[in-house]
Amino acid sequence: MAKMVHKPNPALQKIFEDLETYLKFCVEFGYKYNESELYDNKSYTFRQYTKYLQNKPVKNNWEADVKTV
Repeated sequence: MAKMVHKPNPALQKIFEDLETYLKFCVEFGYKYNESELYDNKSYTFRQYTKYLQNKPVKNNWEADVKTV
């Protein structure tokens, strides 16, 4: 009888890696983390995240909060 070998799905692994980097981005720049907004181009946070991935300037909400106090 053949032994069952589990092969991880690369597409599924990419989604989980993207969720981890999205979470790190949200924590670092002070955005609300909502995993359902991943890959949603209508979401402001996801658009900022894609700018961050392209090494473009991104608004840092932590600095904006300090300036208002």
